[in-house]
Amino acid sequence: MVSSMADSREDELKRFIQQISAICMSEEFQVLRKELEAMYVRCKVENATIIAFQDALYSLLVQEDSGTQNSKSRAY
Repeated sequence: MVSSMADSREDELKRFIQQISAICMSEEFQVLRKELEAMYVRCKVENATIIAFQDALYSLLVQEDSGTQNSKSRAY
């Protein structure tokens, strides 16, 4: 039982890493990150590059999650 639970967590973590990797390599992510970074630099936000990366990633993760939830709700 413990091994099965550990395998399940590992599989979930692998899927999450694949999801993040796919997002970070996408053109949509790169464009959004660059736009946010330029805006943050103009506004003199400290650590603009890091904050822009985090915000772009979070935004696309939420967008993807929301799309997954919407398609699940339509299936019922």
